[in-house]
Amino acid sequence: MKFEHIPVLLDEVIEGLNIKEDGIYVDGTLGGAGHSIEIAKRLTDGKLIGIDQDENAIKKARDVLANHLDKVHLVHDNYRNIGDILFDLNIHRVDGILLDIGVSSHQLDEEDRGFSYHGDAQLDMRMDKTQDTSAWDVINGYSEKDLERIIWDYGEERWAKRIAEFIVEGRAEGPIDTTLELVEIIKKAIPKGVRMKGPHPARQTFQAIRIEVNRELEVLEQSIPIMCRLLNEGGRLCIITFHSLEDRIVKNEFRDLNRDCICPPEFPICNCDKRREIKLITRRPIVPTELEIDKNPRSRSSKLRIAERV
Repeated sequence: MKFEHIPVLLDEVIEGLNIKEDGIYVDGTLGGAGHSIEIAKRLTDGKLIGIDQDENAIKKARDVLANHLDKVHLVHDNYRNIGDILFDLNIHRVDGILLDIGVSSHQLDEEDRGFSYHGDAQLDMRMDKTQDTSAWDVINGYSEKDLERIIWDYGEERWAKRIAEFIVEGRAEGPIDTTLELVEIIKKAIPKGVRMKGPHPARQTFQAIRIEVNRELEVLEQSIPIMCRLLNEGGRLCIITFHSLEDRIVKNEFRDLNRDCICPPEFPICNCDKRREIKLITRRPIVPTELEIDKNPRSRSSKLRIAERV
C-alpha cells in the first residue's frame, strides 16, 4: 500500500495548538499521521485521539505512531461523531483539535480509489469504503438538475450545465463506470478552446462529486460549533482547508462563534442571549511559505485558521 504523506503547515499547526505536555488532543483527520506524530512527541502524560474514516489511514497511523501508542487512541470513524467518540472514551473536554480537510495524498495516489482523473479506475471516491453511496451512484443516479447543482456549487464549474447534460446523455447509452469514461464526457462538454487552457478540465467536476459523495461541506459546517464546545478554556481549534468553499465555511463559523450578539441591528436591545465562545487567533489565514510550496506543491492552496475557546 503506497502511503506517502507530507504534513501541510506542520510548524504552524504545532505552534497554533499551543500543546501542553499533559493535554488531550484530537486529530480529526488522521491521514498519514504526519501532524499526529509531532503532537504525540510533545506529550508526556497527555493523550492523542486520532480519528479517520479511511481504514488505510488508521493502519498507516498505527505504524507511524508505534512508539507512542501508550498515549494514542485510534478510531475508525468520521470526525462529525467526535462528541460520541469522546463520550465513549469518558473524555468530556479536550485541549486542542486539528482538522486537515479534503482528500489526502494517499487517496489521490491510489488510483483504484477513483479520486484521480489521471488514471482509470471504477468510480468510487468514498473516503470511508464501508459507506453505501459512491461516485458511481451520483453519476448514474442523480437527476440532471441535481448534477448541475452539485458541479456548480461544489466545483464552481462554469460549464456545469453542459457537463450535466452530457453525463445524462452518456449514461443513456449505458452506465458510466470508470473515471476515464467520466473524464472523456467532461472533455466533450467543455469547448476545446477552453479546456486547452488552465488546469485539467475534469478537476472541478471531480472535486464536486467527491464532496457530494462524502458530504464534506455539511459535515464541516455542522462540526465546528460542536468542536468549539468540546474545548477546555484556552483550547485551540486548528483547521486547514484547500479551497474557497471550505475556507468560507470556517471563516463564517468562526466569525459567528466570535460574536456576542446576533440580533438584527434594528433591535434596540439584545434578545438572543448569545455569548462569545471563541476568540480568533488568526484574523487572516496562515498560508504556506514559498519554500514549503517548492517542497510540496500540493500545499499551494492550503489555509490555516485558528480559534481559541474563551
